[in-house]
Amino acid sequence: MEKSFDRRLESLGAVFAFLKEASTSFELDQALTFSVNMVVEELFTNMIKYGASGGREILIGVDKTASQLKIKLIDFDSEPFDLTDLDAVDTSAPLNKRRPGGLGIHLVRCFMDEVKYEYKDRTTHISLAKNL
Repeated sequence: MEKSFDRRLESLGAVFAFLKEASTSFELDQALTFSVNMVVEELFTNMIKYGASGGREILIGVDKTASQLKIKLIDFDSEPFDLTDLDAVDTSAPLNKRRPGGLGIHLVRCFMDEVKYEYKDRTTHISLAKNL
């Protein structure tokens, strides 16, 4: 299942309703549902915040196979930003030694088993998978 959402923070309510429908349809447990909500919120919000000049809508898709839950986010008319190319966050470093930023992407990597990025023709395509 997939749906497009306006590129606005106010769309988050509709995004969460869509994710709830997907979680119910695919019979996801509470822990996995939490992870999906957190990951999609982080990426959707980043697409809005850092791609403000992009297209009007962001497409979100959720699918389930026997072995994986698959999520995709597609941001049309966007600038490239490869989240898979970011340095890992050192969560063991003291707070005063850390640089701000990157913690949300770190959590996405922790919650998902696969994170893929593709950019072509001004379109960002992020594919995520969680092994079941």
